[in-house]
Amino acid sequence: MGPRVSLFVTCIVDQLFPKVGLAMADVLERAGCSVDFPEAQTCCGQPAFNSGYRAEARAVARHFLRVFRDAEYVVVPSGSCTSMITHHYEDLFQKEPEIVEAAQALEPRVWEFSRFLLEVAQVDDVGARFEEVVTFHDSCHGLRELGIKGGPRRLLAKVRGLELRETELAEECCGFGGTFSVKFPGVSGGMARTKIDSILRTGASTVVSIDASCLMQLRGVLSRVGAPVRTMHLAEVLASR
Repeated sequence: MGPRVSLFVTCIVDQLFPKVGLAMADVLERAGCSVDFPEAQTCCGQPAFNSGYRAEARAVARHFLRVFRDAEYVVVPSGSCTSMITHHYEDLFQKEPEIVEAAQALEPRVWEFSRFLLEVAQVDDVGARFEEVVTFHDSCHGLRELGIKGGPRRLLAKVRGLELRETELAEECCGFGGTFSVKFPGVSGGMARTKIDSILRTGASTVVSIDASCLMQLRGVLSRVGAPVRTMHLAEVLASR
């Protein structure tokens, strides 16, 4: 019996990109994991935290810790949400040592999807086939807070028929930044257009990332400019046959 995985699908995946959650479950099961979905889950608290609403963020984070308290592993299709849970809960609960203790106990069991596949399940080939040219976008939280860089590329390299072409701006922000894109739409849009120009120069038909929030930002701009490029989460590519 492989690892027992509890999925935390995140707000954006749950509300806007449910196929990503289904793809993640499919890939994890193919990798030998047993998968469950705690239905009481809601949010990690990141939107409120980033907007300065600390009390509201704490309420949501407490609920997260209760829901996943007994999980063997919590796997997340998002670098930003994983980072929130593993890097910022201690800051959030500085005056509540018992909650900090619960967060510290859970933290080693919370994994971003691609890193879990490689480091816990120890699988880099899930039998996927995707006969397209793709480029990969490094999400800010995944790259800068979790240090995720080579792992997703290693997984993509094992996909039959896939050609990976790097952009010269792979590590540059897409401009989403959660509420940043709402508060500073001009700056956000400018950053996204720079990113899109870089993607188009690769000739790729698909841009892939580990964060649905980045893909939502990129998809919006690609759609507005009429570019023939689609966006896919890494889990969706790995679930392809």
